[in-house]
Amino acid sequence: MSTTISPHPEEPHKSGRSNWLRAGVLGANDGIVSVSSIMLGVLSAKSSHLIIITAGIAALTAGALSMAIGEYVSVSSQRDSAEADLEIERRSLKNNPKAELNELAAIYVERGLKPDLALQVAKQLHAFNAEDAHLRDELGINSNEPARPIQAALASASSFSLGAIVPIIAALIFSQAFGAIGIVAASLLALAISGAIGAVIGGGHRLKAAMRVLIGGALAMAITALIGHFVGHYTG
Repeated sequence: MSTTISPHPEEPHKSGRSNWLRAGVLGANDGIVSVSSIMLGVLSAKSSHLIIITAGIAALTAGALSMAIGEYVSVSSQRDSAEADLEIERRSLKNNPKAELNELAAIYVERGLKPDLALQVAKQLHAFNAEDAHLRDELGINSNEPARPIQAALASASSFSLGAIVPIIAALIFSQAFGAIGIVAASLLALAISGAIGAVIGGGHRLKAAMRVLIGGALAMAITALIGHFVGHYTG
């Protein structure tokens, strides 16, 4: 009778969420920081309320499209690279099976197994699924998580837009006289929430995560507003 060893269900790990968490949190934070900074820069240059809101909408549109295109190209390149590596491994497994077996065994020796045991493990994995074993342990590619360029592009654009809409709504709610206060307050609050949510999902420290994005976002907004003030002062 064979014995099946099952994983501990009571030990959910966070690292498997790293890719989509990174994309989602970075996209939202980027939307908040970049659009609020642009709007504050335009506002500091003494532009009209309509121009400030127009600048925010234009920044949201451009940023979301840029995020989508960039993520699509990046993930597509990642997928093409993985497929090329898979073809190389297939040819090598067909033409040099013994060399590939020894290569896999050597990897396990480097990880701490004794040579005899490493060779035994490599043989069993070759018999089960040689391609997967080499992709995973030699190249660090997980064949169970294929790259999805369109999904990644839509997720990045959506998360950016969700963050970018915050300063735009603040500008619509507050008059031009209190526009800067409203944009800054709403953006910093959204950044703190975004950082804390990312920490909860990823298992990090909520306060540290919130402070990181708050400090970075505040600096970006302050510098952009300062530049906008000088540009408006000397060109107005």
